[in-house]
This record gives sequence, structure tokens and C-alpha cells, in this order.
Amino acid sequence: MRILFLNWKDKKNPLAGGAEIVTEELLKRLADNGHRATLLTARFKGCKTREIIDGYEIIRVGGGWSVYWRAYRYYKKNLAGKFDLVIDEVNTIPFFAKFYVKGKNILFIHQLCREIWFYQMFFPLNFIGYLAESIYLRLLRDKKVVTVSDSTKKDLLKYGFREENIYIISEGIEIEPLGDLPPAEEIKEKNPTILFLGAVRPMKRPDHVIRAFERAKQNLGDLKLWLVGGGRGRYFKKVMGLIKDCAFRDDIIYFGKAGQEKKIELMRRAHLSCAASVKEGWGLVVTEANSQGTPAVVYDVDGLRDAVENNITGAVCFRNTPEDLAENVRRLLNDRDKYENLRINAWRRSQEINFENSYEDFLRAIID
Repeated sequence: MRILFLNWKDKKNPLAGGAEIVTEELLKRLADNGHRATLLTARFKGCKTREIIDGYEIIRVGGGWSVYWRAYRYYKKNLAGKFDLVIDEVNTIPFFAKFYVKGKNILFIHQLCREIWFYQMFFPLNFIGYLAESIYLRLLRDKKVVTVSDSTKKDLLKYGFREENIYIISEGIEIEPLGDLPPAEEIKEKNPTILFLGAVRPMKRPDHVIRAFERAKQNLGDLKLWLVGGGRGRYFKKVMGLIKDCAFRDDIIYFGKAGQEKKIELMRRAHLSCAASVKEGWGLVVTEANSQGTPAVVYDVDGLRDAVENNITGAVCFRNTPEDLAENVRRLLNDRDKYENLRINAWRRSQEINFENSYEDFLRAIID
């Protein structure tokens, strides 16, 4: 098949996230299996306008905002009629391929934005974006959709998408799970340690994790907190201020944006990972930490509730407050047998979340 992906970011883009990792793993496997795979995406500083990576082609046009118009023009002029399938990847904003691609086209949606608009954008753009999303979802609701979680599927059903047109594929992680799971005392820190891993931005809510740490620390005197992830702007300064003003700041380490080897090391050494996002497509950092023998405590939100089976592979906080997060951290770290059971289950489940399964699911979805 000849398959074209439309996505405003590729894996090399400085703003790339988990969705881009999944997309390019699929592209790579399509190319490996003899398909012609192409990604039409946006430019970024220092990028090449065209290149071949792992057998698939990347074409870059426009910028973060202009890419939607530029991709439309480039497709009409150079690519129309040359692909058997066009995949409109909706990463906040769709390319609206439905209205100009005459051949087969489908949607790929990791998550809907919804309330994230009010965390990541300022008024009135947040309100406009929230309303616009409701409108364009209804315009696209007749299309087949590939997604990565049951939570996103339920979101799509609310906007009129037909259940028979929604296909869930497995997520995958870039890192290799531990082949054998060593005893906790061999790989974990001497002091109980919780880990926040993710971009320091409002929708990830690391401030909730810091406040939860402060509360849990009152009962777990030797508790430590590690934060890993880059950030900038007003919210980043707010989080750095929270750390500076924290009574337990000497027990908090901010590592900044870490490389893959460092992230794996920290995931392996930490006792628990904590995630308090507003919403996710899937909690990839949760599964990655699971693969290194570290269970998670997460908020009960889209994506995170899919990545964690409550009291089986981790803990889900149903009140979504720092107090609830702290209580679950205390509960797990004070119950050695319960903790060890979750650690083993999380590690085992992570081995099922891989790109081989994702690719097989994806093929079934596009062929059906």
C-alpha cells in the first residue's frame, strides 16, 4: 500500500511527544514490510525539508500553525491521487483531509483536547479552541478512527462517532522492559523515592505532585522526590518557585530534561512514579516506568486510568487531589507486600504494551 500520514510534528521536532513516537514506529514498520510510507508534517528550526528515515519519507512544509494550509496546498499540487490511504492525525487540530482527499482517508486520534484548552491556552483562545473542537469533531464523525485507549473511544462516542468505526490499537514504549525483575532492594533507592516524569507544563500538573510529596513527607520522613522534564514560561517558574519555597526542598531534585539512559536509570531506582495530568491519550511514562519495575500512582483521568489497573498494577486516585495522591503514596510505601505485588504485575503488563502489537492492531484497523 501507499500510505500518507498528516501530522503537524515528527519525532525530530523539539515539541514532539508520545504520539509522534507511535506514528513513526508505525511508519518504520510499514516501510520494513514493503509499503510506501510518507509523513507530511511541519518544519522546525534547522530541519531538512525532505529526508528518508528508516525507509519512510518525511516531507516538511509550513510551520506549527501554517502547516495545515501548506499541507493542503502541497498535497493538491504534488500528492493527490498517489496514495491508497491518507491518515489525518488529529493532534489538537485536524488537517480536514476528508474535504480534499478523494481516496480513502481515516482519522488517527490519540486524545481529545477538551479541558486541556483551559490549562494550556489563555483567554479567549482557550474558549474558542474548546468550542471549535466540538464543531470539527461533529464534522468528522462519519470517518473511521484509530485511537489508543478506551477513554478516547468513549470521548469520541459522545460526539457522534459510530462505535463500529472506532478501532483501538495497542500503545508501545521505546525502552526495553527488564528481562528479569530483580528484588526491589537491589535496584531501588535506600530512601523511598517518588518520580514525576514529563514536561513541566500546566496540563501535566507537577505542582500537584509537589504538594502531594509535602503531605506524604509528614508521615514518611525519609521520602524523596525527583522531577524530570523540561519547561519554560510562567508556569515553569511557578513550579521552580514551589520547589524553592518547599519546607522539604533539600529532599527534592529537579533533573531538567534528561536523556533516555538517565530516564531509564531514574525510573528503575524510584519506588513509585506519580502522574497528575489533566488528560492523556495513554500514560506512556507510566508504562515505561512499569517496564523498569516501578508501579504508578495516578489521577483518575483519560489515559492514565487506561494505563493503570487500580490495585493490580498501581493505584488510581479517584478524588484527583494532592491529598488523595499523598494518601495512596503512603499506603503503598507502608505496605511492603502490596507494593511488591503491584511492582511485579506492572512489570509483567508492560511487556504486553509494545509496538509489534500496535502495528498488528493498526494493520487490522486500516484493512477492515
